Amino acid sequence: QVQLVESGGGVVQDGGSLRLSCEASGRTLYNYAMGWFRQAPGKEREFVAAISYRRGDEKTFYTDDVTGRFTVSGDKVKNTVDLQMNSLKPEDTAVYYCAAAPDLATSRPLLVVDYWGQGTQVTVSS
Repeated sequence: QVQLVESGGGVVQDGGSLRLSCEASGRTLYNYAMGWFRQAPGKEREFVAAISYRRGDEKTFYTDDVTGRFTVSGDKVKNTVDLQMNSLKPEDTAVYYCAAAPDLATSRPLLVVDYWGQGTQVTVSS
């Protein structure tokens, strides 16, 4: 059984930085994309960023809200994914979830998620 384990959440001030990490365990995920979603109180879970390795090409994807501030990176052999978050804003406050899914030829990775992490809280104070 696959488990995604996140680390790195916490409390930071407006404009600060945090780094989230996620590692898959249980079995190796071959040809999987990995990434991050977030869910703020009272809102639906939303896509944040993902990394794809289709056909040997490493590509990254971001939601518009975080482009230029967040950077996703990973290791397809170790099945890890990180999210470097800079210039954080109070509206980035949410529970952040790691996600993994087969790396399909879709408009972006993780349209359908196979595995979820347990979530890690990120709080940005103003």
